[in-house]
Formats: sequence, C-alpha cells, structure tokens
Amino acid sequence: MPTVEKERVSNYDPNKQLRRRQHDPEHQPTKNRKQLARENGYGMDDDVVRGRRKKGRQLSAQQMMAPIKIETAYMTAETITVRDLTERIGKPAAEIIKKLMLLGIMATINQELDFDTASLVASEFGVTLEMKLDKTAEDALVAENVEDSEEELQPRPPVITIMGHVDHGKTSLLDYIRKSKVAAGEAGGITQHIGAYTVSVNGKQITFLDTPGHEAFTAMRARGTQATDIAILVVAADDGVMPQTIESINHAKAAKCPIIVAINKIDKPGADPESVKQELTRYELVPEEWGGDTIMVPVSAHTGEGVDDLLENVLLLADVLELRANPNRKARGVIIEAKLDHARGAVATALVQNGTLHVGDMVVAGNAYGRVRAMVSSRGERLKNALPSTPVEIIGFGGVPEAGDEFMAVADEKLARQVVEERAAKQRASMVKTSSASTLEDLYSKLEQGEVKDLNIIIKADVQGSVEAVKQSLEKLSNSEVRVRTIHSGVGAVTENDVMLAGIDGATIIGFNVRPDAKARAAAERDGIDIRYYRVIYQAIEDVEKAMKGLLAPTFRENVLGHAEVRNVFKITGVGMVAGCYVTDGKLQRGAQVRLLRDNVVVYEGKLSSLQRFKDAVKEVADGYECGVCLENFSDVKEGDVVECFVMEEIPR
Repeated sequence: MPTVEKERVSNYDPNKQLRRRQHDPEHQPTKNRKQLARENGYGMDDDVVRGRRKKGRQLSAQQMMAPIKIETAYMTAETITVRDLTERIGKPAAEIIKKLMLLGIMATINQELDFDTASLVASEFGVTLEMKLDKTAEDALVAENVEDSEEELQPRPPVITIMGHVDHGKTSLLDYIRKSKVAAGEAGGITQHIGAYTVSVNGKQITFLDTPGHEAFTAMRARGTQATDIAILVVAADDGVMPQTIESINHAKAAKCPIIVAINKIDKPGADPESVKQELTRYELVPEEWGGDTIMVPVSAHTGEGVDDLLENVLLLADVLELRANPNRKARGVIIEAKLDHARGAVATALVQNGTLHVGDMVVAGNAYGRVRAMVSSRGERLKNALPSTPVEIIGFGGVPEAGDEFMAVADEKLARQVVEERAAKQRASMVKTSSASTLEDLYSKLEQGEVKDLNIIIKADVQGSVEAVKQSLEKLSNSEVRVRTIHSGVGAVTENDVMLAGIDGATIIGFNVRPDAKARAAAERDGIDIRYYRVIYQAIEDVEKAMKGLLAPTFRENVLGHAEVRNVFKITGVGMVAGCYVTDGKLQRGAQVRLLRDNVVVYEGKLSSLQRFKDAVKEVADGYECGVCLENFSDVKEGDVVECFVMEEIPR
C-alpha cells in the first residue's frame, strides 16, 4: 500500500497543466467569480463577489439580481394560453389560475383565453395587456393581391351559367351548344367532360359552367365567390314560368348577375313565347322590344333554331359589361367542383378568373394546397398554362378543396402551408358560426345603431295567392328609415336552399301555413336563422310593424318536441279515426299541441286527445317506438302525413 502511494507521488508532474495551456489553444483557463459576474452583467461590487458581508448583511442570489417590473405586455394572436400569459406578465401559472377561478373560469395551464379575459387577469396584477397582432400568412397572401392598372387589363371571355326549371331544356341546350361548337372538327369528339367547357363563336370564346342551376350558384355565393358573369334563364315556351324559374330569377338578382332569357321549345305545337314574355314582366324582366332591358331569345334545343342568335347576344352583352383581366400575374380563381380519384388523388375543376395558371405553380384553395402536377382542358388536352376564364382540371392538391373555394397561386410551399394551417386553426376556434341574419327581436337595436337599412325577408306559403298577399302587405310597411325587401318568395315548404339564401343576405324567413323540412330545420338551428310561422296574415304584419318600432316583445316561444310519421289509419267504434304512427325523432306527449303536416303544409293544428301504446294509454312515446294517436276534432288523417308535437314555453322577460 505505501509503495502505491509513492508511485502516485512520483508520477505527479507539476508542470503538466502549464504545458497543456501552452500547447492546447482551445484550453480556457478557469474564470473567477468576479470575471463571471461582470460578464453576465450582475453589476456586483468587489465585496459581494468575494462573498463578504456588506454592512453586516449576507445577500442572497435573488437579491444579487435586480427584479424586473412588467407594466405592459402584448398579445400577438386572438387567443392566448395560460402558459404563454405567465411568460408575458411574469406571474406564476398557479396565481393566474387562482384569479380565473375567482372569475368563475375553471382553467388549466393549456386553456386558451380571449383578449378580454386575459386583460382582466393581467390588470389584477397591475399589468396592462395590449393587442398587437402578428402579421399572418393570410395577410401576406392579401398583400400579394395588388390591384391591376388599366394598362395591364385585357378582354377575357364571359363565364355563363344556365339556370331554369326542371324539364325546361337546360341540359338539352347545353348538349346542343357543346356538340355544335366544341366537337365540330375534333377527332373523336369530346374525350372528357369536366363540369365546364369553352365554346368558340365567331372567333370569340364563351365559357359555360355545367352546374346544377341556382343551387350551385347559391353555394358559391355562400362562400363569398362569384364565378358567373351572365346567367341564361331557360323557360319552356309551352310551360311558362314555374316555381324553380322564379327561384332562379331571385338568386340571379340577389347575386346582381345580368340575365338573358332563352325561351326554349318553340318547335312544340303548344309553344307561346309571347305569353312567356308577358309572365316574366311580373318579375321585372321586360323584353327589349317592349322597352325593357332584358334580352329574350326564342330557341329550340332540339332543332338548334335561335341558338346562334342567343350566343351572339351573350357576346354582345359581354362587350357591354367590358369583362377584363390581367393575364400577366399569379392566378386567382374559383373551384367549381372537386373529388377524390383513387388513381389520380385529389382532382379539382377550377375556373381561372385572373392571371395565368402554370403547371408547377403552388396553389392554395380553402384548407387544401399543393403543386399543380397536371392540367387538363375540357377537351381532354394536357395544358401547360391556363389564361383567364379558362376552366381546367387540376391534379396535385394534397387534400380535396370544397366547391366554391377561392384558389390562389402563391410564391412558395412554406407560405401555402402556413395559410392552410392558419385557416384550419381559425376554423377550429370558431366552430360556432355567427350568422348575419337579423331576428325580428334585435331589428330595432340594429336600426338605432345604423347597422340595418333593409329588412330582408323570404316568404314561403301554401298557395301562390297567399305569397302575393303577404309580400305586398309587408313591403307596404317600408318607410324612410328601413325598407322591407322580399329577396325570394315561393310556394311550398321552407327548404335548406331558402335557409342558405337567408344566411347570405341576412334575411328572416316567414312561413305562411308551411313548415321547414328536416334539413332546413337543422340548417336554421345551426346558422341561427330566424324562421317565423303564421296562419293569419295580420299577425305577420303586426310583428314586422312592432319590430320596426322596437315594440316587439314575444312572451311565448314554440318548442318542438318531436315528429311521428303516420303509417296506418283505422277506425275504432266509439273512438273514431286512429292514426298508427312511428316516432321518427324526439317524442310525442299527451296533452301537447300538434300539427298535422301533409307535404310540409299545415292541414290541422290542435291538441293530441289520446296517445296509446298497444291497449295502454301513455303520457309520452319516445323516438323509435310505434303508437296510436287521436287528434281532437279532426279525422281526415292519411298515410304519409307527419304529426309535429310542440309546446309553447313562456320566455322570462
């Protein structure tokens, strides 16, 4: 053991550290406390560095660093997590959570707070919180979209949508135009149909959107895009103006889109174009030869008569509208339709509205982005670039965009990814959609604040006479401060399309002796659309009058309990007519009020006199079960009718 100690001592070289410092340039000598303190800016004096007492007091490490007082902090987004707020205002998370609990908010460290809540908490600690939003990728996208100068703009082909009533010949007219103007001279005709195509007339191009009428038209408006320049309204000469014709007129007018009327089927024996023109004057479409400004062309999709004249009028109106775009910039446009193809991935039919789209461009559409790998024209040809008003099929999106989404070509993939991520985050944050629709209750407050100048209404009734009566009576209520404007009216149930239109234009729906279908009811609840139901015209007039004067204060609200479908009807001696029903949703409750709906039109409103399961009288029957129903003082029940059960609830003032 002593021998080992001697060896250790004998092997020790006192000059080893010195030689290491001389030969190793990376070797750094150990710094003393004073040097370290000065380098880190603690501002300690020599006594503190040497660990001595100063004035008889030992300083701790916390006292050595001067505390930083935060007076103002900033939020760089719409919301902030509790964790981030602790870092911004310099307070422990536990204290912030405690303050939130006192405010009645149970929060975790990852809870997101809005600006008002966060600023309230910060003020409790004497910190002023200010909103200073970071520049987002969406802002960068908007910044790229500069206005085009007059010199840069060049004429572009018009984009046409064909609308009209079912069986009036929309598809036949499209087919005739496509066969005569597109397939002529092409080997093999059309190889592919992509929902939009371009035709050539007298050396000029016209783009047609082959979409299902006003429904697609409205869906695009709902997403804030407007793809159509001119709407062609097809009306059959032997049938005249029908409900969907009126809907098409109203939707085109709401979109402020010029209308050309094609009076179709003039080759049929019972055709009367003059009668159609007369009917259309009721909807403010007056033919040019009668002193109006609407072009009306008699055509036959079967023989082709008048089609060339129609297309020439389209070009004439396009010249008047001066449709122009700048082809020398990044492309912008709208997605017409999109699908997932198992062989090619996400495939989108897009209409370029401005700029030129090239193969290899990075594009963003809604919550999808990708690089354009290939573009196919309506003729099935591979394209390298697409000019304004050109419809193309795009392959290359990472996800499937939605019809009506606006697409943009962007500088690089990083920006595209950031934009999509921001949009997805915003979508998650605002899951509850706030609707622009005005309820009658809040109309007066909006009038006072100057938010509303028009009260937009949609009228649906059981018969056309009621529609006209309600429309005229309500529009007479217009005054200098507010104008009552009917944006759409029609016969039949309140549909999902009506609810969608009400959401776009901030309208209230008035149902006269009609009810909404299931899809419309769900859409109205989701979007907060106000649907009012009336059976007496004076009640509707009274409600709108009171709403305009700020006096409307409803004390009762209708609460729908459920619906049941009548499957069978039988007569029981001593009881009367009994309806065998199947409860489709909600529940039926004995003693509650009911309506009997036939094709969503109210045929009876009263009380449920008896409710039975087999031979037993029951208080209520839940969905998925069958029951027997008797209506008070009513026996005209038919198979297929729907029983709607509801109660009137008092609203606390």
